[in-house]
Amino acid sequence: MVDVEKVLDEAGLTNPHVREYVSYWAGITGAERVEVVSAADDERLLQESLEAGELLPVTGGRYYSRSYSKDTARSEERTVVATSNPEDKGVYNNWKPAEEVVKTLTERMTGASAGKTMYVIPYLMAPAGSPLEAYAAGVELTDSRPVVQQMIRMARVGIDYINNLEDPNSFVRAVHVTGDLPNLGQGTDRDQRLFATVADQRTILHYGSSYGGNALLGKIAHGLRQACYDGRASGKFLAEQFLLLGIEDKETGEKFHVVGGFPSASGKTNLSMTFTPDALGDRYKVSFYGDDIAWIWVGEDGKLYAFNPENGVFGVAKDTNEGSNPGAIAGIEEGSGAIFTNVAYNEKTQEVWWEGKTKHHPDDLDGWIDWKGEKIANRIADELGDPWAHPNSRFTIPISRVPNAADDYDAPTGVPVDAIIFGGRTRDREPLIRAIGDVAEGVYDGLTLGAEATFAAEGVEGQLRYDPMSMRPFLAYEEGDYARHWLNIINAATEKPIFAHVNWFQRDPEDGHFLWPGFRENVRALLWLQAYQKGEVKGQETAVGVIPTQEELDLRGLDLPQEDLDRILNIDVERWQQEMGFREEHLKQFKLPEEIWEAHKRVAAAIDEAAKG
Repeated sequence: MVDVEKVLDEAGLTNPHVREYVSYWAGITGAERVEVVSAADDERLLQESLEAGELLPVTGGRYYSRSYSKDTARSEERTVVATSNPEDKGVYNNWKPAEEVVKTLTERMTGASAGKTMYVIPYLMAPAGSPLEAYAAGVELTDSRPVVQQMIRMARVGIDYINNLEDPNSFVRAVHVTGDLPNLGQGTDRDQRLFATVADQRTILHYGSSYGGNALLGKIAHGLRQACYDGRASGKFLAEQFLLLGIEDKETGEKFHVVGGFPSASGKTNLSMTFTPDALGDRYKVSFYGDDIAWIWVGEDGKLYAFNPENGVFGVAKDTNEGSNPGAIAGIEEGSGAIFTNVAYNEKTQEVWWEGKTKHHPDDLDGWIDWKGEKIANRIADELGDPWAHPNSRFTIPISRVPNAADDYDAPTGVPVDAIIFGGRTRDREPLIRAIGDVAEGVYDGLTLGAEATFAAEGVEGQLRYDPMSMRPFLAYEEGDYARHWLNIINAATEKPIFAHVNWFQRDPEDGHFLWPGFRENVRALLWLQAYQKGEVKGQETAVGVIPTQEELDLRGLDLPQEDLDRILNIDVERWQQEMGFREEHLKQFKLPEEIWEAHKRVAAAIDEAAKG
């Protein structure tokens, strides 16, 4: 039996509550060894993983990881939020009683790490010294060495973050046990996987996966679900699946900071890491703060502030290329220390490839293996079109590797929030951008955020799959309480942000081409929003917000057909009338504050009035 106390003494871990927690779970899981790690251990651990075959080398000091073939993504149906209060049960949060969930997971984790090392990862999900530091500390216990390497890239990892807590007991207890992956019954009625955030105990228990979204517990489980609960419980902050970016006017030095929520496949990562359009590069600079999570609060000066609690990027590889996301491509270049997961790998040349990286896969198949580890050259005829990389393949890098990372991305003070935007992939109805000045209507817009359903999903033509605030899989308590908390936080600010809704995905109804070029050109819409907030432009009033006139948009360097511009700078009132019916059915599921229903009625009435005109 490992002498846990001796290991912790030698590591210098002095926090008595952390020591008690580590000892308890070492006994439960039956780990043979315990090791406390910090960011300084990264090189040694990488070498150990290479020697053990857990990682394979990629050219230029990078690494390749492959997960079990049935363990390649988050599993929402196996993910729960647990508390002792049934009133926390919402429509989307898959709520379970805390006592039941802790009992089940403790049983499944008992002895499940026998023969393995339990790694102790002390981490901070916030810049050190921030106003929200009390909610940011955590200790993840994991029996997977690759999880340690990913956490070192995604969080701030070191003992000092835990030893020096103002309240030594104020940390998230996060336990990850991989389990016997080939024998967990994934996707059957015997499925043993269970991923729980026991929010009112500030405890995270994940069993049955080694995939990042299920195993990097500082990221989604702590940074979103637990922080969502903590934000409401404390009344102090919002924790949202939001990007955070900054735009600087190099002539005046003025800065404009934007947070925003986008459902899956709606362009969030590409926007967060975008560069300035070529034609505007002399005047403006876009800076990256974060692509996935923002914590938002009201500062002592009455302004709204935000930071990205993460320290890295866990990006989707598919379709990432020089055109779609040059910042990401630059960030994963040789020397970046990037870890690639479930992409295609060449065992001879140590290269990686994924769909969309280039227009066509490499012609020479020699040495290439797909995401399952199978030789691509051995594929039979009916397998030739199968993807080389998994659609959810990933790359992991620290923010410091992103070429346009903001100088102050790690500032404990955060940055002022000037605008809150929402955007879902929609082929019609939604214009390029519409500004919303009323707080309740802005929150209402976020609660009715959605994107077009995929081919595999059932739904009415033109109906969206709603994803409130892009938080549908991450909400920690009931949606009506969530809406109330949003109103409370934003209304507490003496300087309120402008809300807006964006859409880069309108298509021509006849030939299907995109009406707007997208990618870095999207910055033009945000520059208009900044000008509108400052009162420099007036836009045109519509029933659903203020949209730009063509003259107000800076279109230098763009040559767009007039009919395309006309369409993206207009409102389809008939489609909006249809949408309002869908929204009402969606909102009826929740116990919403009256302010949200009043906002809905105002927008619906304005649309009906526009239809008459």
